[in-house]
Amino acid sequence: MQNPKGRILVIEDEKSMREVLRILLEEESYEVITASDGDKGTEFINSDIFDLVITDIKMPKADGFEILRKVREISPDTIVIMITAFGTTESAIEAMKQGAYDYIHKPFKIDEIRLIVRKAFERKKLSEELSLLKEKIQSSFRLESIIGKSAKMQELFKLIPKIAQSNSTVLISGESGTGKELVAAALHNLSPRKNRNFITINCATFPEGLLESELFGHMKGSFTGAFINKSGLFEIADAGSIFLDEICEMPISLQSKLLRVLENGTFRRVGGTSDIKVDVRVISATNKDIQEAVLTGAFRDDLFYRLNVVPIILPPLRERIEDIPLLIEHFLNKFSANKKRISQDALRFFVNYSWKGNVRELENIVERVVLLSDKDVITVEDLPDEILTNAEERKNLPEINDEGVYLEEIVERIEKDYLVKALEKTKGNKTEAAKLLNLSFRSFRHRLHKYGIH
Repeated sequence: MQNPKGRILVIEDEKSMREVLRILLEEESYEVITASDGDKGTEFINSDIFDLVITDIKMPKADGFEILRKVREISPDTIVIMITAFGTTESAIEAMKQGAYDYIHKPFKIDEIRLIVRKAFERKKLSEELSLLKEKIQSSFRLESIIGKSAKMQELFKLIPKIAQSNSTVLISGESGTGKELVAAALHNLSPRKNRNFITINCATFPEGLLESELFGHMKGSFTGAFINKSGLFEIADAGSIFLDEICEMPISLQSKLLRVLENGTFRRVGGTSDIKVDVRVISATNKDIQEAVLTGAFRDDLFYRLNVVPIILPPLRERIEDIPLLIEHFLNKFSANKKRISQDALRFFVNYSWKGNVRELENIVERVVLLSDKDVITVEDLPDEILTNAEERKNLPEINDEGVYLEEIVERIEKDYLVKALEKTKGNKTEAAKLLNLSFRSFRHRLHKYGIH
């Protein structure tokens, strides 16, 4: 069956009734598994995950109440519908008190079954969405949240809407704090998947075994502490997007499983025996040189090519200093109720600062200044020590007169000076010079070529 609406387990000891339910539900495009008694049904529940279980109340061996308890113990997200004869309605109501979704009378009407099952799946979908919202409150990301008027940012603004319309994988590269998650969220929110889930996970925050469980889920008993069956983030992101931050930190042993998802859209839960198919757009990001990781064997080259179908490189803040005043204004409005302003002298210190932590560091410093200052205008006296340490460099910057300045020329001059200083300090060793400037070797070499430095 191609793309079934969901998986249903039918537990019914009457063969004719069991077959009728199977045929009816399969006609509705559900994948249906049947069990002839409670014990066989329990075996299926222990070994697999179902969206819905339909079970008779009165059966030989394990009855419907035991099935209900077992489902709630092993797979709490699975919905249970009870089948009852007219004489046992009270038992069905008691089952609903214990967590069953609804009950069906025997003999049942075809349209009644269709309606109850359809509503059960609608409820399950809503429950999953609400559960996800409670589990992780996400910020509302928009393309407008990415701020900048520099040429590099304007190119990015033109690129994102184009890329967003495709299902191609995207690899976002950039230093920490440059806004990689903002770009990933914009790609999702401008895509046809915008009304489905956007899931984010940082691969560096989980140990290897736990990361696999988080991404792909696990079956009860598959490892110590696996007390119930659990869906993974790829299942939750089905028809939506997943953002894998710090992808270089993914263990090499787990990379093959991710590669399989990218190649054919299938995976297995930890301890599972059946394939699960999903339709998920994968967006990944790294603040490291992933090609270097490929060369050293820390990252699979075939996975890199799958992830890097559409590359996006985010510039560090020091390469777009014309955006700093805009960003400061945005953060001042965000953190101050009375809309504080910044003096020109203080702004010069911000523009001249190195911003190793990029936009995130800028945001944190503006928040701190706003919190500690009781004035309407932020002045030099309000700035923290790390900003003021650049005072000598600030003195060498040209003042902005009425005719203005050519900012790109100033930035290029400063950049060339630092490239030369780094090479002088390392006696011409380009690798060490790149490290001193916190640049990748490739980026450093590109700048040398750009400015004709030999």
